[in-house]
Amino acid sequence: MSIFETGMLLSFGLAWPVNIYKSVKSKSTKGKSVFFLYIIVIGYVFGIIHKILYSPDIVFVLYILNLSMVACDTVLYYVNKNRERKMGESNVSA
Repeated sequence: MSIFETGMLLSFGLAWPVNIYKSVKSKSTKGKSVFFLYIIVIGYVFGIIHKILYSPDIVFVLYILNLSMVACDTVLYYVNKNRERKMGESNVSA
């Protein structure tokens, strides 16, 4: 187990709840990139695969936790995008 890998995952892990909170609070996709979120998801999946195949240790849990938070933020992106689309449609028909 690398202390640096653990530190990186803990740092990112602290940042994702802030992003999730902003997505819930703002109800907007402004400033969000779904492409970026997918890249992060892929990165965590690769990290998980590496842990399973080559370096199994407790840090695996941090990868799963972080992946879960990014997945949650990705779902919120689509929820907010749908909300914005519906608001746009209601403004056009009014």
